[in-house]
Amino acid sequence: MKTNINNVERALRVVVGLFLMSLTFWGPSNTWFILGIIPVITGLIGWCPLYTSLGVNTCRFNPQTKSKDLSLN
Repeated sequence: MKTNINNVERALRVVVGLFLMSLTFWGPSNTWFILGIIPVITGLIGWCPLYTSLGVNTCRFNPQTKSKDLSLN
């Protein structure tokens, strides 16, 4: 798997995912935990399958070309 998520976005995904998961303990239902798992996992591994299918890459550094890639495709 090639990393396609920027480090700042990865951290943001983990924080938002953990917040959604915390809604299970003080919120209305348990479905928030399931919705929070997705951003946490994609943030931790750095790869988003939806980005891959849409051709989006928010990483500025592309390890395959050893250069900065500022495009979104």
